[in-house]
Amino acid sequence: MGHRLSEWSGDAPTLEEDMALSNIALDLIGQARLWLTAAVMEEGAGRTEDDLAYQRDVRDWHNLHLVELPNGDFGRTMLRQYFFDAYHLLLLEGLSKGCDREISGIAAKSLKEVRYHLRHSSGWVVRLGDGTQESHNRMVNALEICTPCVPELFEVDEVYRSLEARDLVPAMNDLQAQWERQVHAVLSEATLSMPEITNPMSGGRVGLHSEHLGYLLAEMQFLQRAYPGATW
Repeated sequence: MGHRLSEWSGDAPTLEEDMALSNIALDLIGQARLWLTAAVMEEGAGRTEDDLAYQRDVRDWHNLHLVELPNGDFGRTMLRQYFFDAYHLLLLEGLSKGCDREISGIAAKSLKEVRYHLRHSSGWVVRLGDGTQESHNRMVNALEICTPCVPELFEVDEVYRSLEARDLVPAMNDLQAQWERQVHAVLSEATLSMPEITNPMSGGRVGLHSEHLGYLLAEMQFLQRAYPGATW
């Protein structure tokens, strides 16, 4: 998601939004560094955060389809960001109360940034949905594109259930109920409604992705792929 938002740098509708999206992208990349560093320390195989970010192929990524969706127009970017921010904040709040000090510490450190991200994206969803006929129509189109990715947010497998049982992660049923309540309230204020989901996306967490992730990684990983170990 951080790389996707960085694609708006120098191309946002206003200078203020250019700076806001670039800063949010930096926040998310900084948070990703914390999680990847924790992952390699736990793995203990001598890999680094850069190895995980720049040396993995598409099938080795376990991200949600939502975060690899292309930016589209500004309205679609804001709706995608809002769906993610609402989920991200609830997840971090749950993780910050977990019993693992490393996980809860990273989650707590990220909360302040993500609260700002949510305030920013939800404000734009309301502003555009309840704006002009043109902006409203674009948000309706954005809903058609982004909502198939929503069910995947709340999918759980045996690994997640085992973590739930150990109080390391929040209960997903509770998180989903909160997310739906909050999102429906914001969409209602924006004079929008969630469309029926007939073609849900699935499988991102087990390495099944859309074609979009391959193009994203080709750009993001180019330097390290072309010049392994390069530093600056």
